[in-house]
Parts: sequence; C-alpha cells; structure tokens
Amino acid sequence: MRRLLVFVLTLWLIVPAAVANQAVPSQPVDVDRIVAVVNDEAITLFELRSREAMVERQLHRQNVPLPPAKVLERQVLERMILDRVQMQFAKEIGLHVSDGELDAAIGRIAERNHLSVGGFKAALERDNVAWPKFREEIRQEMTISRLREREVDNHITISQAEIDNYLDNASRGNEEIVQVAHIVVRVPEQADAAQLERSRERIEKAVRELQSGADFGSVAASFSDAPDGLAGGVMEARPVDRLPGLYADAIKNLKPGEISPILRSPAGFHVVKVIERHGAMLPTEPLKQTHVRQILIRVNEVVSDDEARHKLEELKERLDHGADFAKLARLYSNDLSAAKGGDLGWVYQGDTVPEFERAMDALKVGEISQPIRSPFGWHLIQVLGRRTQDASPDRMRLIARQALRARKSDEAYQDWLRQIRDRAYVEVRLEDK
Repeated sequence: MRRLLVFVLTLWLIVPAAVANQAVPSQPVDVDRIVAVVNDEAITLFELRSREAMVERQLHRQNVPLPPAKVLERQVLERMILDRVQMQFAKEIGLHVSDGELDAAIGRIAERNHLSVGGFKAALERDNVAWPKFREEIRQEMTISRLREREVDNHITISQAEIDNYLDNASRGNEEIVQVAHIVVRVPEQADAAQLERSRERIEKAVRELQSGADFGSVAASFSDAPDGLAGGVMEARPVDRLPGLYADAIKNLKPGEISPILRSPAGFHVVKVIERHGAMLPTEPLKQTHVRQILIRVNEVVSDDEARHKLEELKERLDHGADFAKLARLYSNDLSAAKGGDLGWVYQGDTVPEFERAMDALKVGEISQPIRSPFGWHLIQVLGRRTQDASPDRMRLIARQALRARKSDEAYQDWLRQIRDRAYVEVRLEDK
C-alpha cells in the first residue's frame, strides 16, 4: 500500500496545452510536480516556490544576504517537511484552531500594525500575498505553537531542589541581558557513525564559512536545522539564565561579535554567536499589584467573535445601570473565576496578557472597561484596588520556575522535533525531472 501511495503521489500533474483551442499536445506540459512525500501527503513544487519567495522577502527585510539558490531551496523544503510532520501530528491528536480564534489572532496582528483588518488585507494584497494563503499560514503557526506547548512545554518538570539551587545562586541585584544567534545541525535519534560524521562535517563547513568572513545570518539560513534558521538564527534578547544551559555556559566569556566553538547536545551540533549583552538592574522597589475581576466570554465553534462582543456590550449596559458585577460574572463568565464572582485576586504586572494588562492599567479604581479582546476571548474588567508590595517568597519561586522552564524549553523542543522527524516517512524528490 505504501509503495502504491508513493507511486501515485509522484505522478506529475499535467494539463493539455492550448485548452482554449482544444488542441491535443504532442507532449505533456509540466505545471507542477511532487518534490517531497511526508507520510501520506505531498509537497509540490508550487508550494516550495511560494515558501521560498516568502523567505527571501523576510531575509531581505532583515538585511541578511541570501544563501545560494540551491542551498535555500533545500533548507526551505526541510522546514516545510518539519511543519508538515507537526501539522499531521496535531491532526492525529485532534488539535485544531477554529475560525473564530484565527480571526481574533489576525485582528491582533492588524492592530499591532496600526491597521484595520480590511486595511491589513489590502496591504498584503499590494505585496502580492494572497489573503486565504496568509490566513492558513497563521493558522499553521498557531497550531504548531499550541502543539509545542502541549507536547513539549507541558512535559518540562522543574524540581523544588532546582528552584532552591537557582534562588541560592542567583544575584538579585544585577542580571545580564543577552541576545544570541545560533546554528543547529540536527543529528538523527539513532544515528550511525556515518550519519554522525556527515552532521559533524556540515557544522564544520558552516564554521569555516564564518571564519572566512561570511555573514552569520546567511550561514544560518544555509545550514541550520533550527526553526529560526531561515530567519538568520537570531533568538530574542533574554536574561542569561533563560538561555539553554549549553548556550549560557558557552558564552560566559564571549564578547559581542564573538562565536563559540562547536557545541554538542543530544539534539546535534551547535554554534552560538553573541550579538549583544548588557547589564540590567532588577527592580528593587516594591512591585505593583492590581486587584481585578472580570467577565470572560470565550470565542469558539459555538460562540462567534461578534456574538461574544455583543453579549458583553449588553452586560456592560446592565452594569452601567446598577447591576451587580459578581452576580453577572457567576452567570455568564466562562472561566474558573466565575465561582468567585469573577475575582482574579491581586495580580502582579506581567501576570496577564498584554491586551488585558493595558486595559486594566488604564482604569480607575471601581471603573469598568468596555469589552476588551484578548487571545482568551472578550473581557469586561473592573479594578477593585491597587497597591505596591515586596515580592513574596512564593512569587520569587515562581520567577525561578519560569526562568528554569524557559532555559529547558528550547533544548526540549529541538529534541522533540528530531524525534518526530525521524519517525516520519519522508521521501525527497527534489531532483526529479
């Protein structure tokens, strides 16, 4: 059955030339073809060329020199294979992003670009980006992000001993912020000596190009198997203690612009470059807290975005005419706080998503917001009080846990990607003519 499936998938798609004239061509005209088979799905040449064009635009915006065309082609195809494997896994476990959730996410993207959704759509179309294709790319990004959270992040364990050790050794007066870029050459999970040697030769070739003066971003786009490789391998700036442990140790004595030696992890070989590093004083003054409550209407397959917003507009009008917030929260709110009348208790800055926090900070004590959209749905927010307070021991342990989780997450994700890629049936047919 597998052989038959692969045979069917590798047939070229042909159409008659000059259909309008009903002419019968002497030879088939190649309009598209299969360049890879991933389990029971195909990746076509048209899909590959479309993704290449998108990557080229991204690299141009970042001023990253393009790698050779054939190298970029191979790297983009491998990225598409990894994406396809993850999407297939998500489908198997029933992970799905609804149209309502997708619409809300696109609305937030448009808002960050200071555009309405209609204006954002028009801007994309002016850049020759098809709106349906853009929507599906965002849906895919959201699905993969949720998949990572479910299959990787939720399985990371942090022991109490690790937290104790972190707090014992952490300097609370000064914390260094670094930004690094990296190249990862993945090693198969059950690699034999020949596969291991090929991976080693590949990372050594990347290092030779770097030593000869090649741009790091271009080399990352050419060699790196990491999800951010095609974007130049640049990681977001973060405290050193939130870097993977392997990277944190490797860059201890590196200055901006310097590159680490080749590093080895269970996932493969790595090279890290320090882009910038600077000290950042941690706040020593008491932390701001807000006592807040909410009514949340979630958006899903049953409740549309418009329905959720209209429902909260009705509830806001009732509240403005004296209705009891806690009673309405118990009746209508779609979260665990409903049983407590919507009371979220005292929250610190940064505990809530940015959309919620901006609206909360803009309110006076006792004031109720207009309906506010966040990734969770639509909210009505009321501020009950504000105070400043020193971070409690529990809060400090939470900060330590978050730092340790962030440190482990990237390494765990790389290892998980390697495992599901190795388990998939993949046949690359890039050279077929």
